[in-house]
Amino acid sequence: MQPIEIYTSPLCGFCHAAKRLLKTKGADFSEVDVFRNPDRKPEMIQRANGGRTVPQIFIGDLHVGGCDDLFELERSGKLDALLAA
Repeated sequence: MQPIEIYTSPLCGFCHAAKRLLKTKGADFSEVDVFRNPDRKPEMIQRANGGRTVPQIFIGDLHVGGCDDLFELERSGKLDALLAA
């Protein structure tokens, strides 16, 4: 399974939804809380090509985007293959 990293905030419902979906897939992920670690937010913005909102989700070297993008991968049947690659 590809390494997964998610930049989040504890107050973000979309962050919680994205993490729930990944957990239902049995996917392990590392989480960077930019609320508690604001020094990591510039890193997130750079990696996300200017994306400033959370969540920002990375699977391997691929920037998936946010929660809606993750759920679109699931709806289109592409998420499982991406996680397994």
